[in-house]
Amino acid sequence: MNRQQLIEQIKTKRTFLCVGLDTDLKKVPQHLLEGPEPIFTFNKAIIDATAEYCVAYKPNLAFYEAFGVKGLMAFEKTVNYLRKYYPNHFIIADAKRGDIGNTSAMYARTFFEEYDVDSLTVAPYMGEDSVTPFLGYEGKWVILLALTSNKGSHDFQLTEDTNGERLFEKVLRTSQQWGTPDNMMYVVGATQGKMFEDIRRVAPDHFLLVPGVGAQGGSLEEVCRYGMTSDCGLLVNSSRGIIYASNGTDFDVVAGEKAKELKDQMDMVLKEHGL
Repeated sequence: MNRQQLIEQIKTKRTFLCVGLDTDLKKVPQHLLEGPEPIFTFNKAIIDATAEYCVAYKPNLAFYEAFGVKGLMAFEKTVNYLRKYYPNHFIIADAKRGDIGNTSAMYARTFFEEYDVDSLTVAPYMGEDSVTPFLGYEGKWVILLALTSNKGSHDFQLTEDTNGERLFEKVLRTSQQWGTPDNMMYVVGATQGKMFEDIRRVAPDHFLLVPGVGAQGGSLEEVCRYGMTSDCGLLVNSSRGIIYASNGTDFDVVAGEKAKELKDQMDMVLKEHGL
């Protein structure tokens, strides 16, 4: 999916919601555990209930790799289901890869050729040659970690060099020499609030993937006030607040209701910004 197609989906569906598929068998409804494919069964039900309210899905690879081959098969089946029945949804593999060049090339082949997802989260710590192998695929995206929502983000990301430039700002500035707003996004945690102004000063046009709204306490209003662009420029992710809103047999219905609540808020914000 290219940039213009993503923007059109946002404008048409009146939402920039991304639903995180962080599927944990310790949290899914008990009755699903009795079936042969509980991870995929859960994902399928969540997708069917939320698809009309979102433009993207983000399966987190750790929750699938934790179950070995069965987990990876469930991940692949989930991606294939989205491709077949919801081909206009943007698929993000949240795997946070990034290694020396030839290793990154293999990761890129895995996710963009074998699994055929639209985008992959990548850690930039090892620099240009660890990121550029992911950028050689037409219609595919790198989503680079920039300023995250976890407590430990302060350990490195906010440190300043002798010129007063913070590390996350250097990541944003330097990485724009490798990719463009057409194939690179950035992860910026919703809990960073007004820091979105600083992000936009360095990266005014790139899409931002924003986790942390809902269960982590991030404010959708603040994210949009400081981070939205004339093309929207945001994919706001919610995982636990949607997929685990109920652990009963109505889990999918309640997930759909929670997704619709966010979609309605996003529709209002888009109108306020003239979109």
